[in-house]
Amino acid sequence: MNSDIPHGVANSGKLHMVHGLFVGIAIVGRILHRLGICHQVSFIRWFVARFLTRLNPVPAGLRVKDLTFSEVPVRVYEPTTVCDGLRRGLVYFHGGGWVLGSIDSVDEVCRHIAKESDTTVVSVGYRLAPEHRYPAQLDDCETATCHFLSVAEAEFSVDSCRVAVGGDSTGANLAAALCQRLARREDGHLPSPCAQVLIYPALQMADFNLPSYQQNHAVPILFRGRMAFYFLQYLSGDMSVCQDVLEGNHVPTELKPCYEEWLSPSNLPPECLVRGTFEHPTPEYDAEVYHTIKAGLEPEVSPLLADDAIIKKTPPTFILTCEYDVLRDDGILYRKRLLDLEKDVTWQHVTKGFHGMVNFFNQGWLTFPSAVQVVDSVVDYIKTL
Repeated sequence: MNSDIPHGVANSGKLHMVHGLFVGIAIVGRILHRLGICHQVSFIRWFVARFLTRLNPVPAGLRVKDLTFSEVPVRVYEPTTVCDGLRRGLVYFHGGGWVLGSIDSVDEVCRHIAKESDTTVVSVGYRLAPEHRYPAQLDDCETATCHFLSVAEAEFSVDSCRVAVGGDSTGANLAAALCQRLARREDGHLPSPCAQVLIYPALQMADFNLPSYQQNHAVPILFRGRMAFYFLQYLSGDMSVCQDVLEGNHVPTELKPCYEEWLSPSNLPPECLVRGTFEHPTPEYDAEVYHTIKAGLEPEVSPLLADDAIIKKTPPTFILTCEYDVLRDDGILYRKRLLDLEKDVTWQHVTKGFHGMVNFFNQGWLTFPSAVQVVDSVVDYIKTL
């Protein structure tokens, strides 16, 4: 009952039903957790994998293999059609708030991208919170990506200079953070990713009061408070500071001018402000809260807050945003920073879209037709690499 689904959302009735299901799963998980039977997150993972994840037979024209790259589990999707020369590649990181999600949860998406764009896709099963905190997830993504780059041509007939990285939601966060990490190193032993594909990315935890956070704070399947929860789970699991983070009390006074320059609503297109915003009260800086979440303001967790010198070194970028998504402005503001630095950016905005759409691609009764638009826009971009 606390959800707010605007009339403009595609398949709004079905989204309301799916949201109710997810809330029910979370409540049952909380009850089991309090009874000492199992952790809430463990129950949610089990239920989604058992009842809400559809694994279909592998289609003709595709070969799928489960492997490990330097001890990180991956699933490789290889087109079996004849290819003149070497193929392009995509290393994909699933979303799920660094807590949920799996290789299986994006299986249909990766199959579709691989087959329709004639691309070898590597889906990475990185470690998750709360069992593993930052930087374990990013480290796993780097390990798997570098392994693939080192063997791409010899073992998979893929041109290592045409390998992109990408993901959805927090997976897109990992892709953007990885591109920046590799840009900082520039060791020259391996080629850098040729592009980053960012599907409704989470890119900063400095400001949870951007217009999209205000306008979409209760739009399923990602509420404003839940995004702060995921960031804190990624970092330390200390939920005592969640309200302070939402209010902005975690940002030091000396950092505010720089962040305000990058995160100002004036950097957004006028249409992003049509649904209205309000001026948030000036936060009161709390040093204790800052030290609890300090790593969250570093570029490896908040890529949108990186210095110009690093962003200049990142590859061409594809950014997809959804109108009814708290993370809409993260993607649009990152696009603005890239364009200001004269970087190559392709932007796709889904006017009736909501967060998490790719999770409902070809998932039987859970399928949302609008998810096809998202995945096909990724396919179209990959074909240009």
